[in-house]
Amino acid sequence: MAWMSSGSSNAALINNLKSHGLITSERVAQAMLGVDRAHYSPALPYQDSPQPIGHSATISAPHMHASAAESLLPYLHPTARILDIGSGSGYLTHVLANLIGPEGKVVGIDHIQQLVDLAHANMAKSEDGKQLLASGKVRFVKGDGREGWREAGPYDAIHVGAAAREEHKGLVEQLRAPGRLFIPVGEYSQYIWVVDKGVDGKVKREKSFGVRYVPLTDAPKE
Repeated sequence: MAWMSSGSSNAALINNLKSHGLITSERVAQAMLGVDRAHYSPALPYQDSPQPIGHSATISAPHMHASAAESLLPYLHPTARILDIGSGSGYLTHVLANLIGPEGKVVGIDHIQQLVDLAHANMAKSEDGKQLLASGKVRFVKGDGREGWREAGPYDAIHVGAAAREEHKGLVEQLRAPGRLFIPVGEYSQYIWVVDKGVDGKVKREKSFGVRYVPLTDAPKE
């Protein structure tokens, strides 16, 4: 139903995603309604499809952002700490920030400085986004997301927005117990893996559904 869920406005897009069963949580729907995708997608913002944002990166399709948010939702309590790896345009970083309270924190990390700057500029297009940045609830940093961002951890939830060749055990180490990692894994055949760390520290992995993401790669040589 994803190809039928596009709209003529942000509200129409979200409502269509809901009506086609691609958003099932009202909490996620409200968080996405609060972020105008036109601030983050340079073209066709209300199409339910990925769009290029430059530097061989894309903003994922809205239904994939909804799926990631709904998967992580049980761990997004008011004071949650979240790491958004491959934050790209900054769109999902903003949505995730809307799903936690004022004491929570979201770090968006990307390995290309121009994308870090782009995400910051995109978020600053709205008054809500400016407040998130000014308060420190959201920050964007440059780094190799495959190694996580230890200084702000441990994290209740980690989202990876590009396909990794492997799970990267260092990310699991940076999860709080309990915590959840949502990560696409694979080169040619990609699947979402949901990795849960229980309160006892034991790790459970579940292979979810097939996807097609851009790869999580090394930064280009400067």
